[in-house]
Amino acid sequence: MGRGFRIVVLIKQVPDIEKVKFDFEVGRIDRSSAPAETNPFDLHALEAAVRLKEKFGGLVTAISMGPKQAESSLREALARGADHAILLTDARFAGADTIATSRALAAAIKKLGEFDLILCGEKTVDGDTGQVGPEVAELLNVPHVAYVSEIREVAGDKIVVVSDMGDKYLCEVKLPALLTVTRELNAPRLPTLRDVLSARKKRIEIWDADALADYEDPNRFGINGSRTIVVKVVVPGTEKRKGIILRGGDAVEKLFNILEEGGFARP
Repeated sequence: MGRGFRIVVLIKQVPDIEKVKFDFEVGRIDRSSAPAETNPFDLHALEAAVRLKEKFGGLVTAISMGPKQAESSLREALARGADHAILLTDARFAGADTIATSRALAAAIKKLGEFDLILCGEKTVDGDTGQVGPEVAELLNVPHVAYVSEIREVAGDKIVVVSDMGDKYLCEVKLPALLTVTRELNAPRLPTLRDVLSARKKRIEIWDADALADYEDPNRFGINGSRTIVVKVVVPGTEKRKGIILRGGDAVEKLFNILEEGGFARP
């Protein structure tokens, strides 16, 4: 790693999932119904990238796909240590499922050029699929490891990590590669005021669908390129716990009757 790491971090801006509402007619999240924030899992990916850069040298590029307002998440990435930021924004990206999203991100990485490592969160809190990272890796034809909770070692063109999928697995992967990371990997740093002010002055590159046309057919982006559709959105209702108070000399008999109605046999 004499020349340092060339690291790409995939960032997504998501709505505050505790406050967001659903548009039941079109089957989508109404992103305007809640304030936006950077996907929390992606902040751990960014922190890992910056730590690798600090140890080995190199360059960290943050890429996000979304509306113009997603620039604020990229500014946050710059404040937290990224060197370069690219926003993929175009009406033709809208309505993308995971594979259409992955096509756009993979095309952007191809346009960016050579890389050693791609990092992203294990999932996003709005979609919760965990699919985009592995799909990007497959489209780029590079190895990937999901649910990385520890980066043990970087030696030459290999990286050794721990993948936590209930059981923990020690994995050695040849670079270039893609990792999706968990919250257990690290504690993201907070940017200083100086970092925030400096990030405001940095340029964010804007790429539309045509900018990626040499690497992917723009007709395969967004809703046109999506292989899945949302047929219906249902928010499960909540029901408070019900309790029954049994009093009197026949309380035990009443309890047995209730249990029998529920399918339990008398002892």
